[in-house]
Amino acid sequence: MGVLDRAACPVEADSRAFTDAALAELRAGGWSPAGWARFVAGVAVRSGEQVVAHPRPAAELSLLHGVFLVAARRRGRWWITMSWLMAITHLGLLGRRRSIGWPNAISLTRANLAVTGEPLGRWLGVVAAASDKLDGTLARRQGPTMFGFYADSLADAAFWTWLGARRDPSRLVLAASVAAWAAPVAAMVAASITKGELVESPRPALPRPAAAMQVVLAVRHLRTRCPARAGPTR
Repeated sequence: MGVLDRAACPVEADSRAFTDAALAELRAGGWSPAGWARFVAGVAVRSGEQVVAHPRPAAELSLLHGVFLVAARRRGRWWITMSWLMAITHLGLLGRRRSIGWPNAISLTRANLAVTGEPLGRWLGVVAAASDKLDGTLARRQGPTMFGFYADSLADAAFWTWLGARRDPSRLVLAASVAAWAAPVAAMVAASITKGELVESPRPALPRPAAAMQVVLAVRHLRTRCPARAGPTR
């Protein structure tokens, strides 16, 4: 669909160096509770520094997620809070950008459609797929960032895994959704922690299975007549 090529995104050397150093320290400490405490504290300090360095993007992210809270009508507050935390702690990936930009705003909106998209009804999957195409197109025109690369990837993982798990009655579709989105993200995180440095997802030589799964889920949701299972409520 509208996936960004990581190779086209400028590498933020400072952020990469910090991440690798933090993961290496965590590994050297044997992933002990004290090591994890130092890791979390270090990430918190670094994130605070990046909020100070990127005041406008930080404000935009907070405002955007405030809009999500209003649109969700008090549903899924934990989901929106986690989305905000993931975004606000990765501002260093914006580099010198002074705004999150429309592509990233669209990606984050897709990530939160699980709790804000109820009014879209059967068209929820179609709108999500269209947003994936749109944010990728805009990012390529305006110049992609590593923040956008990860925001797009994690938005897909969050929304489409949720759609397969909560809105599709087929266990086969659920398994395929987890394999296409959640499993690769979990594997990359586990590999990074184990290796002690950031491990990037491999660039596929063939079209991603996830792109085909987006079409399958969007069409199945468009045609469904069965009541949807409950989504996030807190």
